[in-house]
Amino acid sequence: MGNKLYVGNISFDASEEDIKEFFSQSGEVESVTLITDRQTGQPRGFGFVEMASNEDATRAISELNGTSLKERPITVAEARPQRKENKKFDNRSRKPDRKKSGREWR
Repeated sequence: MGNKLYVGNISFDASEEDIKEFFSQSGEVESVTLITDRQTGQPRGFGFVEMASNEDATRAISELNGTSLKERPITVAEARPQRKENKKFDNRSRKPDRKKSGREWR
């Protein structure tokens, strides 16, 4: 198990400091990252917490998953590896499909 945790259903009022303080009851917190919308800068309601050790991460999952933070029940789970972006469908380089559209590219 890794020491990076996914935290879901976070209140939009919660700060990184609130999350760090909440998770520190289960062990040493190395970092907290709250995900925000790129365009608006508003929180998206989830983030990641990196614990100092695998034992701290396991303890945080068992102790904090389903508990309430700022009046919302949070989800705590091991973070999955980040997916690589799929550059295959970049609209700038895509040409119309002759078979589907019936048009020819000129």
